[in-house]
This record gives sequence, C-alpha cells and structure tokens, in this order.
Amino acid sequence: MRVLLIGANGYLGRFVADRLLADPAVQLTALGRGDDADVRFDLATGSPGALTRFLDAVHPGVVVNCAGATRGGARELTRHNTVAVATVCEALRRSGCGARLVQIGCGAEYGPSQPGSSTAEDAVPRPGGPYGVSKLAATELVLGSGLDAVVLRVFSPAGPGTPAGSPLGRLAEAMRRAMQAGDGELKLGGLGVQRDFVDVRDVARAVHAASLSAAQGVINIGSGRAVRLRDAAAVLARVAGYGGALHELDGPPGPLRTAIGHPRADSDHTPPVAYPYPDGCGSWQQADVRTARDRLGWRPRINLEESLADIWMEAACRI
Repeated sequence: MRVLLIGANGYLGRFVADRLLADPAVQLTALGRGDDADVRFDLATGSPGALTRFLDAVHPGVVVNCAGATRGGARELTRHNTVAVATVCEALRRSGCGARLVQIGCGAEYGPSQPGSSTAEDAVPRPGGPYGVSKLAATELVLGSGLDAVVLRVFSPAGPGTPAGSPLGRLAEAMRRAMQAGDGELKLGGLGVQRDFVDVRDVARAVHAASLSAAQGVINIGSGRAVRLRDAAAVLARVAGYGGALHELDGPPGPLRTAIGHPRADSDHTPPVAYPYPDGCGSWQQADVRTARDRLGWRPRINLEESLADIWMEAACRI
C-alpha cells in the first residue's frame, strides 16, 4: 500500500510516520514544507493543480493529512487548517489515483459540552474559538467532497513530543523549574478543566487502522474518560518525584492568579492572569469512542500516567 503522508514533521505526523513505516506492507512518501520531506510542498500556498500532478505521478492508495496549525490568528488558522484541506480535496478529485483520504480533525470542533456527558459523532458541533471553527470547516469540506474519506476527531493528545506551549507541556516545565530551584511549593492556575487525554502513539495506531479500513465519516479518537487537569498535575508530580506542595489558584481573576507554566511574579510586579484552556471547549470534554471500537477495531492502550512520564522525561532533559 502506497501512502502519502502530509505533515510528517508535526507533533502527530511524526508518530504516524513511525507507525506506518513499521508496517512492511506500506510504502510511505512524506510531503511537507521542511527540507527533510520527500517532497516539499506548502498546502497553504500551493495550487491544487500542482498537487494533482504529484498525486498522478506517485499514485498513492491512501493520503493521510496531519498538517495544520494550532496557534495563530483567525486568518492564519483558516489558511493552514481550511484552505489547505480544500487544496487536498480538490487535488484528489482531479487526480486519477482514487486515493482514500484520512483527515486529522480535533475535539475542539465540538466546542463546550455538558459536564458528565460523552460527546458522540452525531453531536452538533459548536466550536468555541477560531481554531475549532477552522478545523470544523475542514471537516465539512472533506465530508462534502464525495471522496472516500474519514475524519478522525482527536481529542487532547498527550505523550512524548507534547509541545512545551500546551497545557500539559507548560505544567511539566513549571514543575521542572520548581525542582531546579528547590522550590517547595508550586502555585498554578487553570487546573479545574477536565479533558479527554489520548496518547499520541494511540492516535497513530488509529490513523493506521483508518488507512486500512473502509470506514467513512467522522470517528472520535480519545480515551473515553475525562481527567481533571489538577489530577494530571498530581500524577506528574508523582512520576517526577516532586515532593513539594501543589497550590491551585482557580478563583476569579485577581492579582495572585497565575497561569500554568508561568513563574510566580515578584511582589512588586503584576503577575500574569491565567489563560483559559486554549481549545474553546469550556470546563469539560469527554469522547464517546464506541465508533472507533466498532468500525476501526481500535481501543486506547497507553494510560495517562505513561503519557505524563514521557512528557516529564523530555521536560527534565531541557536545560
């Protein structure tokens, strides 16, 4: 099976590439903006015609799109998450390769949900920010393209390679600084949200399974269990061997409230205000993952403690 992987150098894409390369039946070609891609191509600025010519030359059986942006203004997010996917869909429609498309979506497309609920694929999406809107628009383009396509809505990925700017990445960095300074207490804000964390290696397994399946439409990829960020912090402290006290500052915004990963300000400075969890999904999100089980034969295997241990190992190695 010849697979074209777009975004192989990204957070998810690196693990998807490793998973696909481990399958001896897969011939992998990586397309991206970096110098180490097999083919250099920028989806946000490249034309569908140019991509079509490449598809006709390589003739992949599956195209996996892991490319996209998680940060930036509405214009940048639209360009990288929506316009880029429109380019992929149009190129596949024009091409004679007949490839299957596996698109990586995200749980932020759903927006806020009721505490205690599990979000299934038939939920009405109400994204709470420009990132979720840009990804939802991409999903709608894929679903309306007429292609053989599936969208994997990945909830909150965790594990090795977690970006330092993500909530879990900032949490690990704050703990590393506290341990390095010998600080016996760590004050953090923004720990009240609950998210469905899924290990990035389990996400890669889901992409592999989706590539081999005939499933179409939207499929949630998560653990099926919401975890409060303060509980994740406690687990991280345990795996890191941090013996200090964790103080949560989750009251109304005020002069003592600080964001995850930001150092506490000195008394003569105004400390930063805690930022909301950046996905626009409110205080709760939990995936209903029965469709992934039934249609892909996929279940998460890696627990959050292992994911956090890997995040900590990488944070601890930073100087």
